[in-house]
Order: sequence, then C-alpha cells, then structure tokens
Amino acid sequence: MFERFISHRFLTDGNGRRSGSLTHIATASIALGVLVMILSVCILRGFQREIEQKVVGFGAHLMVKNYEVVDDYNSSPISRSRPEVQRIVATPGVAHLQCYAEKGGMVKTADQIHGILFKGVDSGYDTAFFHNNLISGHFPTLTDSSASNEILVSQRIADKLQLKLGDKVRTYFWQNDNYRARAFTISGIYCSDLADFDELYLLGDLRQLQRINGWTDDEVGGYEITVTDFDRLPQVKQAVVEQLGYDLTLTDIREQNPALFSWLNLLNSNIWLILGVMTLVCVVAIISSFLILVFEKTSTIGILKVLGATNRSVKRIFLIKSTSIILRGIAIGDALALLLCWLQQHFHLIHLDRDSYSMAFVPIQLSGWTFVIVSLGTLVACWLALLLPATFVTHVQPAKTVKVN
Repeated sequence: MFERFISHRFLTDGNGRRSGSLTHIATASIALGVLVMILSVCILRGFQREIEQKVVGFGAHLMVKNYEVVDDYNSSPISRSRPEVQRIVATPGVAHLQCYAEKGGMVKTADQIHGILFKGVDSGYDTAFFHNNLISGHFPTLTDSSASNEILVSQRIADKLQLKLGDKVRTYFWQNDNYRARAFTISGIYCSDLADFDELYLLGDLRQLQRINGWTDDEVGGYEITVTDFDRLPQVKQAVVEQLGYDLTLTDIREQNPALFSWLNLLNSNIWLILGVMTLVCVVAIISSFLILVFEKTSTIGILKVLGATNRSVKRIFLIKSTSIILRGIAIGDALALLLCWLQQHFHLIHLDRDSYSMAFVPIQLSGWTFVIVSLGTLVACWLALLLPATFVTHVQPAKTVKVN
C-alpha cells in the first residue's frame, strides 16, 4: 500500500536505522503511561481484595442472627436445625453456611487485663483463612465427642500479654450480672495484620460458649454465609432475606464494617484519577510527536501533493506512523507491567509496614482484562486525539513548500 510504504520511510533514516529521538520519546512516554496505569490498577485492586478477604475471614459475607439483640457482643440464640438453613444453603450464589457464636470477655494474666471477643466455631467452620495466616501451632482441634479447651490467639494479643504456645489463658465472661471463668490452652497463634481485629478476636470451641450461656447443643449465636461472587452480594442477600423467618435479621459484611468499606470504595476514585492523568500524558506525547513530525516533513508533504497524493492519503500516512508508535509503546508498557507484576506476585520484592498498611508486602491482582482494557483504552484515546491535529496536513500548500525548497 502506498501510504504504508511512505509511512515506513518516515520511520527510518537513510541508513535504515530508526530516526531521531522524536519517535523514542513518544514511544517511551506511552510505554510509561501504560505501565503506570496497569501497575496502579493491579496494586489498588490487589489491596482492595486483600483487605476484603481479611475482613471476610473473621466473619463471612452475610450474617444471620436473632432479631432480639442483647448487646454488641451477645445475642439471643437461634436453632441450628431451623428449616431456613436448608433453604439458605440451596439459594443460588450461596457457597457455604456455618454456625457460630460470639461473646465479649477479658483475658487476665498475672499483671495485665485485655478485652477480647471470643468466637466459638464448630467442626463445620471454614478455617482456610486462619490456616493461611497461622504463624505457629495449629487451629484448635474440634471434634464431635467433647468440647475442646484449645484456643487460637493473635500475635498482637500474645505479644501484649507475653503469651506463647501451650500457655494456659484465664478468661472471664459476664453472664446474668455475674462472671464465669474458663481456662484455655493456646494451640495456635495467627496474624492477619488487621490491627482492629487482631486486638480483639480469640477463636475456640462453640460448645464452650454454649455452656457459658446455658444453651443447648442445638442453639447457636447465628449463621455465617459466604457467597460465590462478592460482586453479586446484594442480589444474593436479597434472595437469602426471602428465606428468613420474621424473628431473624440479616446483615452483610459492608454493613458490619461501613467505615472500612467506604475507604476501600474511595480507592476507586484514585484509580480513575491515575488512569485519567496517565491517558492525558499518552495523548499529549503522541499529539506532540505528530505535530512535530508534520512540521519537519512539510516539504515532503508538498512534494507528495504535487505528485498527486490527496489530503486523505497524506493524513493516512501520518496516522499510520503515529499508530505504529502508539502500538509499540503499548506493547513495551504491557511487557514491563507483566514482568513487574509477576516478580512482585511471586517474590514480594516490595515490602510494606504491617502496622500502616495491614499487610507485609505490596499486593498484586493480576488480571488479563486489566491489560486489555488499559491497552485498548490508550489506543482509542490516542487515536481519537490525533483526528483533530491530522487536519493540519490539509493546510499545507504545495506551491509554498516546494518553492521554499
């Protein structure tokens, strides 16, 4: 094709080497913009995913409780054999249902007292989150034969109270204007890096709380429900609500932690800001390159028109050249972003302060759609931005340019 041949001649000098710094600067600018956009999206999405998984790990996506609430850390029991249970499990979008109970109390050592929230679970509880965050020891052994005295404590509580594996822990719970004491053995220590949760939660056998509260084996504090797709949480929640009796109430993880999830949603505005700024950088780079190239090739444009080239053909020549610069910059940016994301995801090269960021390293959520959307978005934005400056080619008058030369 005539336009492609001429465009290729613009990309090389007389010796066949790539021409000047103009093409390199434009390519590098686009590659840098694409690199920053992809890294920003992958990191911020990874950060959101990690925080969401940690918060959900301490509970679930949906929580069903008795409508009658005693206080923040105690509730009236519900039966684990209610007919709603089977209907909830059969609801589309529900992945798992587990029973639990919570009770506020305190841990007392020889010289310190620390407030805790004891979470009782049974053998049907999904322990994957705590196993993934286990530092030492093991998750409490839960059997159907007898109640376990083992508990799981956080690294923060263990450090604050100077506790270690195998230590006996004396805990106190308020019950009917009195307190009840229990002695537990530390079987494991975990660390989720979420300070507000690590400072509070102890995990143990559900039957211990049933005995303290005077409940039967069939009575629990509530049901925790996990969903297959977090993005469909509102739809699944509505479907579960339709299965509940009038004496039960349903809350989701966002309602339980409104401040935290509002903060995570705020990160989305940062993503759009970064995408907008970097797209603008790419657009400015390719427009500048295009205009400078047009000014440098004014005499060539005049000669092409004298030889019979139409304005449309000349514009196509410059658009083809600019598109090749854009595509090369996008390809380089994608390759660098993929490499850096892979290195960080597998080797955790960049570390973070646990107390400040609630995680030990920069998280990455590597998604092919991120690369596709950023690449196509950059290509379309840059190409559309070229349509207006491309009209300058039509204003070049062959008589003046050829006369000057």
